[in-house]
Amino acid sequence: MNPFERFANRIKNWWTGTPSNTGGVRSINSTSFLESLGLGKKRKPTSEVTYFTCLKMLSETLAKMPIKYYQKTEKGTVAAEQTETSKLLTRRPNPFMTPTVFWNTVEINRNHYGNAYVYMRKKFVRKKYGGELRILDLWVMQSSCVQIVVDDAGIFAGVGRLWYVYTDPTSGKRYVFGTDEVMHFKTSFSFDGITGVPVQQILRDTVSGASASQEFMNNMYESGLTAKATLEYTGELNEGAKEALRKSFEEFGSGAKNVGKILPVPLGMKLTPLDIKLTDSQFFELKKYTALQIAAAFGVKPNQINDYSKSSYANSELQQLSFYVDTELYVIKQYEEEINYKMLTEDEQDEGYFYKFNEKVLFRTDSKTQMEYLKAGVSGTIMKPNEARGRIDLPDAEGGDELYANGNIVPLTMAGVAYTKQTETATVEPEQPEEDEPDDNEPDTTEPEETNNEESEESEEGGEE
Repeated sequence: MNPFERFANRIKNWWTGTPSNTGGVRSINSTSFLESLGLGKKRKPTSEVTYFTCLKMLSETLAKMPIKYYQKTEKGTVAAEQTETSKLLTRRPNPFMTPTVFWNTVEINRNHYGNAYVYMRKKFVRKKYGGELRILDLWVMQSSCVQIVVDDAGIFAGVGRLWYVYTDPTSGKRYVFGTDEVMHFKTSFSFDGITGVPVQQILRDTVSGASASQEFMNNMYESGLTAKATLEYTGELNEGAKEALRKSFEEFGSGAKNVGKILPVPLGMKLTPLDIKLTDSQFFELKKYTALQIAAAFGVKPNQINDYSKSSYANSELQQLSFYVDTELYVIKQYEEEINYKMLTEDEQDEGYFYKFNEKVLFRTDSKTQMEYLKAGVSGTIMKPNEARGRIDLPDAEGGDELYANGNIVPLTMAGVAYTKQTETATVEPEQPEEDEPDDNEPDTTEPEETNNEESEESEEGGEE
């Protein structure tokens, strides 16, 4: 390497902060200087595959659930008419992010740093009488650049208030925001209820150990899966001869390029490899156990980190339901509470407006199961036909905005009424016409005849007297 390349590499390492060894000269970022202080090279938690998988799983799960805008009315919960504020959550939070990317970024910050912050840029809109504060857009603040300050001396305004101090990483400017301007989402692990503790801080040793095991495997692959060896020789060698001998053996015996090649050993020397077996140290069992510990701390199920050793198809479905109940339900509830409190006015809250994540997207099944579910909902008077058609992206049909019910289904209070009516119909005799009301169409000849006979007999008796 010529002096110009060496100088260029030093400038590059200084700019990027990469530790570099410069021979006998040790810089503050050099590996030897850090190791002498007992600091060593710092490993990033995101470089560990299980930690990264858990972050990815949690962030994508929240991002895939759309937010709906509803209103509670006397007739029940209905979809509310979109407003300028609700469109920020359902269409575009800011000019650079879609809702999916926005909530994915928020959730990653929440899990990695323990806290996530969303700045609501507001503007006072004047009206004929007074005005109102309107939210213009939403911006994700990097959690590592936010500091929470409790004003116990009334320096800003109001004693005991909470403030968020944000330092722009690009310009270095510092901004101070109140609690009504920032939505704050935190992890479930918190000692004061104000700030959340990140999982990487709780499992610092576990995550670091998992990263070290991965680094060990990488080094073994780089060395061609060849273990260390001892070189036996007779006599004494000076430091220069030892170093030259070691480098000659490493040149022929280490690295993936030398796998399978013959290693020349000088006469009188013996090369004995150190037999290190990963199976004897249960390396893979410990690595798997560490991965399960990290996933359990995040609330992620084993099948979601590709561990199907104790899973089946039915068990995986139950684990998905358990993941929603045990992990995501708390996260969703926290997000909904913060959004409804910070983004809705008091009048809107009193009128029954609220935001809600559509968690049903997590339980989408195959077409056959979905059709059976919709059919049961329509026939069971739970949903209207057009509502069922909307679930499968079909247009509304004429007459589909009414609930349909089976004629055999009656309320519980009327159970058995149909059988009672049938019994009464079978036992009651048909009614006979009353004698006092003869039919005008058919003359009654019976009674007049009897009356005529009685009158004739009386007249005969009277004649005899």
